[in-house]
Amino acid sequence: MTFDAAVIGAGIVGAACAASLSSAGLRVVVIDCNGIATGTTAAGMGHIVVMDDSEAQFALTQYSQKLWQALADEMPPSAEYERCGTIWVAADDEEMDEVHRKNEFYSNRGIATEVLDAHALSEAEPNLRPGLAGGLLVRSDHVVYQLTASRFLIDKALSHGAVLKIGNAVSEITGNGVRLANGDEIAAGVVINAAGVNAPQLSPSIRIDKRKGHLVITDRYSSFARHQLVELGYLKSAHGRNAGSVAFNLQPRATGQMLLGSSRQFGVDDTLIDRDILRRMTSRAFEFMPRLRGLSAVRVWNGFRPSTPDNLPYIGLSPTQPNTYIAAGHEGLGITTSLGTAELITAMITGREPAIPVEPYSPSRAIELH
Repeated sequence: MTFDAAVIGAGIVGAACAASLSSAGLRVVVIDCNGIATGTTAAGMGHIVVMDDSEAQFALTQYSQKLWQALADEMPPSAEYERCGTIWVAADDEEMDEVHRKNEFYSNRGIATEVLDAHALSEAEPNLRPGLAGGLLVRSDHVVYQLTASRFLIDKALSHGAVLKIGNAVSEITGNGVRLANGDEIAAGVVINAAGVNAPQLSPSIRIDKRKGHLVITDRYSSFARHQLVELGYLKSAHGRNAGSVAFNLQPRATGQMLLGSSRQFGVDDTLIDRDILRRMTSRAFEFMPRLRGLSAVRVWNGFRPSTPDNLPYIGLSPTQPNTYIAAGHEGLGITTSLGTAELITAMITGREPAIPVEPYSPSRAIELH
C-alpha cells in the first residue's frame, strides 16, 4: 500500500501530526520501533504553557494552547486535562521585576495574568515557604496526562484510516518513502520526521542535542498544591549549556500526586538515575516548599529532551531531503506545541495558509546552526 504521508515517531508530536494529516484526508502510516509515547513524551510533565522567551516561541505556544483548549472536551477523563494555571514564583525583588515584565508582555498579547504579592502568593499556595516576593499567575495554562493524550491522538488518526506500525525502526528515508531495519520499504508521498532525539540519524542536516532530565512523582496528597509552580530561575536553567542544572517545577496531578522537576544535563547518554542531580533537584524544591520533605516519592525516572541551538523546534521542509518534513527539536515544550506543530505541517503539505508564520521554525536554519 502506498501512503500519502509516513510519520516517523509515535510520541506526542508524531501522534498529533498523524491525527491532523488523517483528518485532512491523507492516507497516513505511523511508524515507531517501540510503541506510543515511549520516548521523550513518557518523560515529560504535560504542561500546556504559553512561553515568552521570543516572539516565535510565544506565537507557537499560544497557538498550540488554543488548539488544546478546543480539544479538551473530546478527550477522555483519563487524559486528566486540568485547568490549574501556572504561577511563576519570584524569590526576591529582582525576580519581581521579571514578574512585571512578563505580566506586561502577556497582557499586551491578550493573555490573562495576575501579579501576586507575597501575601497573595501565600494565599494561593500555602505550602510555599514564607518570605517569597510574589509571583505571576497565568490562568490559561493547563496540564494534560500526555500518555493518554498521545493514545487519544493516535486513535483519532486510526479512526480516519491511518495505519500504525509498531516494532520495527526506520533505518532510512528514501526518495519514495522509508526503509525499515528489516529491509521492508513503505512507499509514501511525503515523510514527516518526528523522531525526537533520534531525528538527526534520519535527517543529518539538522542539529539536535540530547538533554537528560529527571522527574519524581509522589504518593497522593490531595490539595497539597493547586497550581503548576515554576521558579523564575527555571528559564536560566532551561537555556543554560552547563553540564547540569536544576530548577523548582512542581505540577499537581488530578490523582492528587505531585510531579516534581526539573533537571537538565548535556552530554549524558546513559539512562541511570544520577543521584547527585536528583539530590540537587529535590533540595532546590525543598527551598521553595519545605513541606515536600514529608511527602513519599513512589517513582523516579528520566528521559531525554531534543534540544536545538536556538531553542526553537524544526517545523517544515528538510533543506536536503526532498518531500521530507521535520517536526522535531521541541525540547521541554513538545507537549504544549505538538498540536500547533501538527497543524503547521498539515498546512504546508496541503497548501493551506498556516495560522502563524512558519519561517522562524524552518529546518533550513539548521545548516547555519551547525
